[in-house]
Amino acid sequence: MKPKEIIKKARKFADTFRVTNGKKFRLKNFDPADTLGIKSQNKPRAQEALAVGVQAMADFQDKLYAQDKWAVLLIFQAMDAAGKDGVIKHVMSGVNPQGCDVHSFKSPSAEDLDHDYLWRCQKALPNRGHIGIFNRSYYEETLVVRVHPELLARQKLPTELVTKKIWEHRFEDIRNLEQYLSRNGVVVRKFFLHLSKKEQKRRFLERIETPEKNWKFSASDAAEREHWDEYMAAYEDMIRQTATEASPWYVVPADNKWFTRIIVAAAVIETLASLGLEYPEVGPDKLKELAAAKAALLKK
Repeated sequence: MKPKEIIKKARKFADTFRVTNGKKFRLKNFDPADTLGIKSQNKPRAQEALAVGVQAMADFQDKLYAQDKWAVLLIFQAMDAAGKDGVIKHVMSGVNPQGCDVHSFKSPSAEDLDHDYLWRCQKALPNRGHIGIFNRSYYEETLVVRVHPELLARQKLPTELVTKKIWEHRFEDIRNLEQYLSRNGVVVRKFFLHLSKKEQKRRFLERIETPEKNWKFSASDAAEREHWDEYMAAYEDMIRQTATEASPWYVVPADNKWFTRIIVAAAVIETLASLGLEYPEVGPDKLKELAAAKAALLKK
């Protein structure tokens, strides 16, 4: 498949799930089991398409690294068992590790809690020429902290700053940060892997019943299911408040892992293709230097 055809197909897939204006966004309008009509028996072809996409992504990343002007930040948010780790592993499998950094954000440390809530993520922002991946991010501050107010109490905020508008203020902070990043050459793309409660239950049971997957399961994961509706409301508000043209959300169906990976790959390819990436042009002086080096090598 030619590069232009790959980009065209990637854009078509990605556009379906991209949210750039959250005013009318409703989570109920997105089906976690959606596959755009691609049936499960066509999975092999879909996996072949993913392989082609991964190679295209590797080519774009090589130019991104060589050009050294843009940075790309990919943020992944999801409920437990939605497949974030698998998506990152499969979609980014062809990317040169030298130009890609993955950061997983767990519960904040004592040092983290002595700083503002954006601090630990800002430290991990990608360099120019690099792709940075956040497995969870500062968005946890509008999700798990919102669902569990006791976590907010640990953040040592002055009492007068903890008002009814705290989430509104945090969304404003995040929008401003992402606008700032986009104005400085850091392209932000955000992915919510939209998993159904039914499929999450199936995956949890599989982890419990399969010995080699036992390590993946935590009792706390199951406990969080009790707050499912609260989380869905928080995710919906998060996307409504922070989806913009410059830093859109992709609400990616996550009930079928093979389809999830295709959509994420398509969105990354479309993003990289939009940057006009090219290898740096070599000027006359550099060409002379190369010619002299070649001549010297041939003499030996």
